Amino acid sequence: MDQARQPEAMDRCKAILADLVAFPTVSSASNLDIITYLSGALDAAGARFWTEPDATGQKANLVATIGPDRPGGVVLSGHTDVVPVEDQPWSSDPFALVERRGRLYGRGTCDMKGFVAACIAMAPRFAKAELRVPVHFAFTYDEEIGCFGAQALVASLAARGIEPAAAIVGEPTMMQPVDGHKGCYEYTTWVTGLEGHGSAPAKGVNAVEYAARLVMELVRLRSALRTRAPKDCPFDPPYSTINMGALTGGHAHNVIPGKARIDWEMRPVQASDADFVKAGLARLIDGELLPEMRAAFPEAQIETETVAEVAGLERRPRNAARDLVMALTGVNGAGLVPFGTEAGLFQSIGIPSVICGPGAIDQAHKPDEYLSLQQLAQCLQMLERLADRLAQGQIT
Repeated sequence: MDQARQPEAMDRCKAILADLVAFPTVSSASNLDIITYLSGALDAAGARFWTEPDATGQKANLVATIGPDRPGGVVLSGHTDVVPVEDQPWSSDPFALVERRGRLYGRGTCDMKGFVAACIAMAPRFAKAELRVPVHFAFTYDEEIGCFGAQALVASLAARGIEPAAAIVGEPTMMQPVDGHKGCYEYTTWVTGLEGHGSAPAKGVNAVEYAARLVMELVRLRSALRTRAPKDCPFDPPYSTINMGALTGGHAHNVIPGKARIDWEMRPVQASDADFVKAGLARLIDGELLPEMRAAFPEAQIETETVAEVAGLERRPRNAARDLVMALTGVNGAGLVPFGTEAGLFQSIGIPSVICGPGAIDQAHKPDEYLSLQQLAQCLQMLERLADRLAQGQIT
């Protein structure tokens, strides 16, 4: 029987998960306390580690290594932040782990503190295995709001010359290997016009009206993207998409609004689609909207802020990470998911990447989020088998 199936391994993992859930690491808050906890646990297992704060000093990434100081090895990647719980009808305290009927309830149990807890629980096993190639633990901040921590992390890995042979991102996939997802690009467009009295529209520049014209252009571009779908594209839907999340502006019925804001996103299946959308917007803004606005108000502006441009995970014929996880789990094949992850960022610096973690994405972000004990046991078993492989110097 694998060591990961033994009761003490599961008990240790559950205790760690209870500690992790108790940290209310909503993306708007600091994650420094959980990073201190994780680094302490990895230090106790004999790992070499370093932390890297963000610009505010209130958040940090953690990278730790067990095994020889040499290229290769495997990254186990997870994020420490969770989504908010406000206005959700939880049946128990979301930041206190509760076990009921074979399920572990709490915010972040499946997305994705369960995977992080499993990694920490298995760290002593990796340390005792006398690994011939290293295992790296990479825990990040702000995945839920734009993968900001992972963007900083991959740049740091590249700068430090750390060259893993594979990355396993433990987002919830029901322990099924996943080797592809679309990119997720998020933007906020600000429109600045000129306020005035509603009885004299010609004396103002109505920011909401110009924002509405931008939204309609995005709708037109969304339709055009359907015709650009690559042949035999495996995604569902098989084309890039655009979504308008919010259009806000104005104060009262009789006031010409001087400010408007559009929150929107696109999920490209190919980089050229993002360029297509940006070029279409630029033609409208520079060729039509801004000249009209500035004829009445020279200081008028339309500015787009890039919130995040998170690369998709491209499905490739050769993928050492996918093949490794298929061997570890015994699953013959890999799938696709509609949600974004940090895996594409690892792939962007040349690290073959795969997504495989415990739990169902259907449980993420919801009240009474849970992770089944069966899924957690399967994750521990995968990591146990990974320790055996790394001790033998095998990746693929």
